[in-house]
Amino acid sequence: MPLDKLINYLKLDKQEFMFQFNSHPNYPSALAFSDTLNFMGVRNDAYELDKEYWDELPEEFIAIIDNTFSLVKKIGNQYSIYSDKAKTLNKEELHKKSTDFVLLFEKDPAVSKSFTSYRPLLYAIFSIILLYSVLTLNWYEAIFNILSLTGVYISLEIFNQKFGNTSAVIGSICGDSAGNQNVNSCNKIITQDKTSIFGLKFSDFSLIYFTGITILGLFLPATALMIKGFTFVSLIAIGYSLYIQGFVEKTFCRVCLLIISVLLAQLAIGIFLFENVYFDLRIALLSLTLWAVLFSSVLYLNTTLEERENLQKSNAKNLRFKRNYELFKRELLENEKVTFTDRETFFIGNKDAKIHLSVISNPYCGFCKDAHKIVENLLQKYPDAISVQMRFNYAPDKQNEKLTGLISDFMYIYKNKTSEEFLKLVEYWFETKDENKTRQKAGTTSGNQDLTALINMSVENRNAGLNFTPIILINGYQFPDKYDREDIYYFMDELTEEDEI
Repeated sequence: MPLDKLINYLKLDKQEFMFQFNSHPNYPSALAFSDTLNFMGVRNDAYELDKEYWDELPEEFIAIIDNTFSLVKKIGNQYSIYSDKAKTLNKEELHKKSTDFVLLFEKDPAVSKSFTSYRPLLYAIFSIILLYSVLTLNWYEAIFNILSLTGVYISLEIFNQKFGNTSAVIGSICGDSAGNQNVNSCNKIITQDKTSIFGLKFSDFSLIYFTGITILGLFLPATALMIKGFTFVSLIAIGYSLYIQGFVEKTFCRVCLLIISVLLAQLAIGIFLFENVYFDLRIALLSLTLWAVLFSSVLYLNTTLEERENLQKSNAKNLRFKRNYELFKRELLENEKVTFTDRETFFIGNKDAKIHLSVISNPYCGFCKDAHKIVENLLQKYPDAISVQMRFNYAPDKQNEKLTGLISDFMYIYKNKTSEEFLKLVEYWFETKDENKTRQKAGTTSGNQDLTALINMSVENRNAGLNFTPIILINGYQFPDKYDREDIYYFMDELTEEDEI
């Protein structure tokens, strides 16, 4: 089965992928494909989804098209398809050629942080440069560096704003017109910049230029000739910017004019105050290397942040799709319903509640603490709408005396105290994991309790195949594996109004 384009897009090792896929016991089924992706580090969930719901899917998903697993990428009203080769289909063609199978995947993003995380460090660097310039350079050289820092700061604000972060500085210069962005000249010039060189906008080159000039400014007067040359080159950028504003967009951007003013001021200082130091080939080569490094760094940062932004958008849409109640309900009801005969032991809440939760757990299970916390939160939020039964797996012939004593403490509090005190004791145990402290809190004095009911309940759990913990059941239906347990919070309002479940 040729999958070249799909494997390349997901950046997987083709040889390893095909080996794992072909060697899967269920090859070439959807289960084999999904398991292979999981093995290769691409988390995924598979669904049989009617075409009427496909508009709610994320922009990227995997489907079976022409009997081949294919990546589907939505671009406007068209769909780009990647399997053995790339092709484009419209919506009708896609639905006609594909089955109802869809697979949602999550690629592991490269770890990156927003520029805003580094503001304190940047301010510290700015302060050091400013202090160094004032204390060691001539007054005009210090002013030149201060202007460079101003340019770096404004350029960084524009750069950061490209990725959805609002800038109070840009807003104060341009005027706050969030409610009428169409007439905001700054927004029109900056965000609709059509310049693209290796994906970089005109504002990105402003960041590169001012950062480079700032670094060269630290070595004045030795770098004066190189700096003067670059200030003359900036006239090209000034002319281009004024042409775009005045003749193409026919509106002027205040922040752009501020940057132009900084460039003109630096040009004047360079012409009238910088001395004509002789040409040094080593400084020239180092300067060119500096510009190359800065260009590469900004290009990398820009690409990384764009990928991060696209990933965040994709994940947001993924979550909207995942939290669709009708899909959750269908996944829930696909599980076989389990009916318990013991509905009394460790029962909490309204017996006539519409929704009954069963929690299969073990006191020594590390993940069970979170499951119990979830049901406790739900009991607090929906005291009349839900009930809960805590069904601890317990077998005296397999467990030690500590577990028997702990379960006895739970049973004593449940029989002799309120439900709230029972919940607090269970919570206290999971917080401390100390049998002696739990017994002291329980105040147990009568030794081990009769645990026959709990033993029978554990047998019911095992007979139903509920051996692993924790497991949450909703009215006898096991919570779907495709969802995180915390996702239950998003569905409780609909569940409490549900009649079918």
